[in-house]
Formats: sequence, C-alpha cells, structure tokens
Amino acid sequence: MSSKINLLICLFFILHLWAAANVTAQKIGIYEIKKGDFSVKVTNYGARVISVLLPDKHGNIGDVVLGYDTIQEYVNDTSSFGAIVGRVANRIGGARFTLNGTLYKLIANDGENTLHGGPKGFSHVVWKVSKYKKEGSDPRITLTYHSPDGEQGFPGDVLASVTYALKDPYKLIVVMKAKALNKATPVNLAQHTYWNLGGHNSGDILSNDIQIFASHITPLDDHFIPTGQIVPVKNTPYDFLKPRKVGSQFNKLKNGYDINYPLDSTKTMKPVAIVHDKKSGRLMNLQATSPAVQLYTSNTLVKKGKGGFVYQPYSALCLETQGFPDAVNHPNFPSTIVTPEKSYFHKMLFTFSVEKY
Repeated sequence: MSSKINLLICLFFILHLWAAANVTAQKIGIYEIKKGDFSVKVTNYGARVISVLLPDKHGNIGDVVLGYDTIQEYVNDTSSFGAIVGRVANRIGGARFTLNGTLYKLIANDGENTLHGGPKGFSHVVWKVSKYKKEGSDPRITLTYHSPDGEQGFPGDVLASVTYALKDPYKLIVVMKAKALNKATPVNLAQHTYWNLGGHNSGDILSNDIQIFASHITPLDDHFIPTGQIVPVKNTPYDFLKPRKVGSQFNKLKNGYDINYPLDSTKTMKPVAIVHDKKSGRLMNLQATSPAVQLYTSNTLVKKGKGGFVYQPYSALCLETQGFPDAVNHPNFPSTIVTPEKSYFHKMLFTFSVEKY
C-alpha cells in the first residue's frame, strides 16, 4: 500500500513540475511590430529586440541585429543580445555602493564588479506584455517588470517598463521608465542591441562610418571601472566628432572600443551618433534623452547565432545610451538615483534611411 502511495506522490510531483515548466514556457513569447517593410521582433524574455528588418539600397530586406534562432538560446545568453539591461547597466565597482548611509553589497558577476544588474538582471527575467498592437498606424508593444526589494542586492521595489514603437518613415522609438515604489535606489537602464547595418551575417563593422556627438570620455582603470575623470577625446583614437571608420584607429587600442561618452548636447533629446554602412547604404541616426552613450564593438564576441552563423569579434557595435557607469560611486557624475518622488525616464529614437551613392 505504501509503495502505491509513494508512486502516487512521485507522479503528482512530476505532474506539478511539468505544469510549472509549461506555464513558464507559455509566459515567454515572440511579438512582431510591423510597418510596411519595416519590422521589429521582441521577446518578453529580457524585453529583448531579436530582429530588425530593413531594406538596403537595392530594396533587399535584411536583419540588422545579432541574435539567436530560439528562445532557449536567449535564456542561456551571456552577451545581453538585444536586452534591456538593469537595474543598473554597465559596471558597479566592487559590487557595492553606499546610499543614504547604508552600504549595499551586490552580486558580483564581472570579476569583483557587478555588470548589467548582476547575474540575474533585467535581461534574464520574464517581462509582462501589458500592451501590444502589431500593425496599423501606431504599432507598439509595452512590457513591464516588477523588481522586488533586495533583487541582486539592490534596495527597494521598482516597477520598470519599456515600450517599442514604430513611426514613419523607418523610425524605432524606445521608451524606458522606472518608478521606485518605496525606497531610493539606483536605476540606469540601457538597450543592448548589437547592430550590423550590413546584415547580422555580413562580417565585421570595422568599415562602417560612425560619428559620435561627444567631446569627452570617462577613462577606465584596469578593471573597466571609471577613474572618475572626464577627459577630452581630442588627439586620441576615441575622437569621432567627425565621421570616420570604426576600425580606422584600432591599431592604437588594446582591443576595440568599450567606453562611455558624455554627450555634448544640453537639449532634452540629444544627438548621439550616426552610423553608415556604405555597402548596403543603410544609415542609422540615434538620438536620446540620456546623458551618455557607451560604444562597444563586441570585442570578445564568439557566438553561434541566427542560421548557424558564427559571430566573431567586431561583428557588431552597441550604442548603449545610459547614465554614467558606476555613478553611484562617483559624486561628480550625474546621479542615477530614483526615489518614490522622482521617477526614471529614458527615450531613444532610431531613424533609419538609405543612401544610394
């Protein structure tokens, strides 16, 4: 009799696990927003952009973001492909900070530092789809996530949202919001798409022309943590005030670009960067409300991606508009602290076009 009872208990436990796994699987989906031949696909796992389809100068449609073929590959991803990263993007030195007299110890996942919110930051959670309109005059999707007090070591509950919307002609709008529900806390969200305007499987981006509207950088120590200085880019390989090829001064760098640029503009909506791939003719113009942008040229990337294509170093570039990295430990940097009285808002505008010459 007892063996039968044990068997029933085992069967119940197996069915319970199967049901839980099935519910989890149902919670993760892929959603397309579309306007003519302009299409963006998003998954609510990490609120990630997983494809952006655009025509080139010959009218051929291509996918200009790196990624994977399956959701499981995004679950296993360590490169933040297309994700919203947070609660705090970029690095926090020593995986700790002090706020209002309290020392907060975070989970380190980049040596002794915390990167992109920790090992289970916003890029590795399931977001709720709160609004979705696939096509029509105003295609958009809004996703929300409730980050509980103490998640990855951060104080207070935070309600975060991101909206992806398409506008004519070939405009992608990204709006990130966050509200601290009960405690002051740092919030610094970034959209971490890997762009290759020639197509995700077209090779490296070293011949892309890029212009960045920033006269300074925040230099790093040997652990990729800002020193606290803000130094001019003049006469350095970091100067992109005038358009030039991404790889034109790689010989002066240790290993590509992974650096924060404080933006020059004092406008609410600031010019950030322009990227042009002459072979395809595609051009991307980025504006944002954030004070800075991180340029990353996928320096250490080696991943099997869409269609089995193997992405190599410099296969894409990221333009992560955000607050200054490690701002919680540098009083001279613009604050990234939000409170129940002061919410977080961050808007990006990508305008795509084609130049046929």
